[in-house]
Amino acid sequence: MRFGITYDYLCPFARNANEHVVAALRGGADWDVTFEPYSLTQNKVEDGEPAVWDRDDALAQSGVLALAVAELVRARDPERFPDVHVELFALRHDHGEDLRDPARVREALGRAGADPGLVDDAAAGLPALRDGHARMVAREVWGVPTFLGSDRAVFVRVLDRPEGDAALARRRVERIVELVEGEPMVHEFKQVDLPR
Repeated sequence: MRFGITYDYLCPFARNANEHVVAALRGGADWDVTFEPYSLTQNKVEDGEPAVWDRDDALAQSGVLALAVAELVRARDPERFPDVHVELFALRHDHGEDLRDPARVREALGRAGADPGLVDDAAAGLPALRDGHARMVAREVWGVPTFLGSDRAVFVRVLDRPEGDAALARRRVERIVELVEGEPMVHEFKQVDLPR
């Protein structure tokens, strides 16, 4: 199975879906997955304003430091990316820390077994972030998490986390990708009564 999924560490729903993907991969799912950055902060930039990665204070913009560092990890230490990915989501959503704080991002990298010094070179990740975001905009992506099939990009909110259950994660993701790839006439499927 081949698919992509967008992420921004600011979004709790992106955390849920990306954790399912990582848990299934760790559990042996034989998938070809591309993790694509999508900056929700850039998404809110007004027309005519400079892009977040073109600003002098780019790394101080909400979520940008973490995204840039993640892109560096993908390029320089790809085996560590899944661990870093989960840790950066945890930094924001489990620990309630600020993704703009270099010290906290360093700690997350350390917990994931990656080089904390990558934070010092975070600006080098901005071109990959810019290019990844542009690829998603070209596919008409407008949010996270979006599952990327061969012909469709579908925004999906997953309400639960895998909690270490790789089999659950695999079933959840495979069902989503099957809908993305196999049901092109299902345009919108939104639950109106949330489970309690």
